[in-house]
Amino acid sequence: MKQRIRVLIMGAAGRDFHNFNTYYRDNEDYEVVAFTATQIPDIDGRKYPAELAGHLYPDGIPIYDEADLVDLIHKHKIDIVNFAYSDISHENVMHKASRVNAAGADFILLGGNKTMVESSKPVIAITAIRTGCGKSQTTRRVIKALQEMGKKVVSIRHPMPYGDLVKQSVQRFAELDDLKRHDCTIEEMEEYEPHIAMGSVIYAGVDYEKILREAEKEADVILWDGGNNDTSFYKADLTITVVDPHRPGHETTYYPGETNLRLADIVVINKIETANPEDVETVRQTVREINPHARIVDAASPIFVEDGELIKGKRALVVEDGPTLTHGEMQYGAGMVAAEKYGASEAVDPRPFTVGSITKTFEKYPDIGILLPAMGYGEQQMRDLEKTIAKTECDVVIIGTPIDLRRVIKIKQPSVRVTYELQEIGEPTLKDLLRDFIR
Repeated sequence: MKQRIRVLIMGAAGRDFHNFNTYYRDNEDYEVVAFTATQIPDIDGRKYPAELAGHLYPDGIPIYDEADLVDLIHKHKIDIVNFAYSDISHENVMHKASRVNAAGADFILLGGNKTMVESSKPVIAITAIRTGCGKSQTTRRVIKALQEMGKKVVSIRHPMPYGDLVKQSVQRFAELDDLKRHDCTIEEMEEYEPHIAMGSVIYAGVDYEKILREAEKEADVILWDGGNNDTSFYKADLTITVVDPHRPGHETTYYPGETNLRLADIVVINKIETANPEDVETVRQTVREINPHARIVDAASPIFVEDGELIKGKRALVVEDGPTLTHGEMQYGAGMVAAEKYGASEAVDPRPFTVGSITKTFEKYPDIGILLPAMGYGEQQMRDLEKTIAKTECDVVIIGTPIDLRRVIKIKQPSVRVTYELQEIGEPTLKDLLRDFIR
């Protein structure tokens, strides 16, 4: 019998599972020995379950901490390491490749031909060059435009499988009660709830070919709502990539964000209203050099504050979207913009008051600074976030997260929520370009 090639997949409970499902699951040339995990807490130590792993893996596949990578390569005689997660610098990717090669294994990155699933319906993919560029508000803008054209839009969100993977194989969200039924974390609710509020159905889960086939049954157009800066899991008929002039240069220095830029039919330069004009032009020039055929849409993401007077002259605790601050490496978000705009006397440093997993988050990501990331990958993190906010000595809490945190945790201090939407500047608008696409 031919000896199977032994594979280890480096991941973060998303792209890694998709690569396995689409390329390795029923492929008798390969044996996936293990996954490693990073970025997402409490994933390592689990298994990719037998129910999802297919007939070649009756016992499932173990998931280890990425810290054990080299030892795993030696112990299990790994031939190939497939790198399969996102929002990591090109330099860091090659540091990992060097570790793998030094341990004797090949290091590979699978491309779209092996991993993108084709749909029977038109697919629009929303991607970005980094976490926190503004995919969510861009997605909402696209949904609204398509709805105004009379199209039934069904969105499919990049995976966030933090719970029971078998139960999460295919998830459909059409009502707010579905969020409770699927035991959603803060991170999941932040992504799913805005779609529901717009009267749009959104799917997510683990097995993305099954998810696509279900979505096709009720959609005129499939919308891929990407996570981090990952590439689309589906072969797109139109790719929209969001870039961020607050981080000029990142569009060509992070994996796989540069791939998204090169794939783009439309590039949205977001946050123009708060960025340095020189940085905007730097990013614009890079887009033109890397992808001269892409149409460029200039856009802003202005903030809306429910009661700005509560901020004026107050000591404010600013809570921002977790992933944007952690692996997105942003130094501020909508909450800090609101604190400055409405005259907070100071932004309170939450670090002396953190507890449990929130303390560990600051230890792992020391560059977060004085902002509080809304980490909510599970029930314990949500409770730790609640306790941290309660302990923090402040006059007001500014909530800059995509959902209203007050719906899922108790905040005893006066609080203000900040929201933001995408607004195009000049022409062409997204609606103009989408109308051409639909025609």
